[in-house]
Amino acid sequence: MNWIDNLVRPKIRSFLNRREVADNLWVKCPETGEMVFHRDLEANQWVVPNSGYHMKIKAADRLASFFDEGEYTKLDLPSVVADPLKFRDTKRYTDRLKEYRTKTGYEDSVIIAQGDLYGEKVTVGVQDFDFMGGSLGMAAGSAIVTGLEAALNARTAFVMFVASGGARMQEGILSLMQMPRTTVAVQRLREAGLPYIVVLTNPTTGGVTASYAMLGDVQIAEPGALIGFAGARVIEQTIREKLPKGFQRSEYLYDHGMVDMVVHRHDLRSTIASIIGILTKAPVNAALPAPRAASETAASTAITMRDVAIAAEGDGDDDLLANLPVAGHAE
Repeated sequence: MNWIDNLVRPKIRSFLNRREVADNLWVKCPETGEMVFHRDLEANQWVVPNSGYHMKIKAADRLASFFDEGEYTKLDLPSVVADPLKFRDTKRYTDRLKEYRTKTGYEDSVIIAQGDLYGEKVTVGVQDFDFMGGSLGMAAGSAIVTGLEAALNARTAFVMFVASGGARMQEGILSLMQMPRTTVAVQRLREAGLPYIVVLTNPTTGGVTASYAMLGDVQIAEPGALIGFAGARVIEQTIREKLPKGFQRSEYLYDHGMVDMVVHRHDLRSTIASIIGILTKAPVNAALPAPRAASETAASTAITMRDVAIAAEGDGDDDLLANLPVAGHAE
């Protein structure tokens, strides 16, 4: 009986009590195929350590990593009519909204928050691609206008992290009306002399690109982000030509003057804080970290305002291009 007690029964118990390993513990880098432990990736702000590939980051993680100590206050946003057109495709629009609200925990695709950035108050908007592809509808448009007005009232800069597939088809013309609404709100902030900084993340397309996403005082893009209005396939079919390699990616757009900077996610905080200080002519912020040496920025490189100034003089293009981030396409 010894062999049954000592060998067979323990094996049976171990088989019956075997726990399934979660399938999301490891994440595969879409560019290199490298497997990265989920917690390591999260701690690195969803940037693959070796390849520098910028993966999508949730809105809550974005806000927590941007504000000092991860502390911020979410602003109350106006409510809008849930389904003004009584739209239905494969399912009712109201059902889709309920599904995405349950999935993300947010009422719609835009979250507005206020907090400190290196000790200075700032207002931030984040577009959550997980909510119906970050599409722009009445709720999202009203949220952005509310955020811009809050920045105006608090006399703060407004930073907008954009990620969207475009206007929301379920709201038709009411969705397209958010383009001029947000444009007017941006203009009011500009007339007040307050900075409006846009960070273009992957992807930024459609009507969002045609409105507030391209109206920043400074246009920043994350490495490898897809940025454009129409899709590459549509453009190729229209012009009957093959598009160049990397077309509509942030590095290509930087080379052709569509964006001002391509900045690694790790450097966004310090870069944006520096830009706000320059635009508001504020005293030097002692809390800002010193610029890193070139040897320290191999995996995480930011293009600084000094680089932009040199490029504007026409004699620093080669140096500027040499400092482009080495990350691949964002997910």
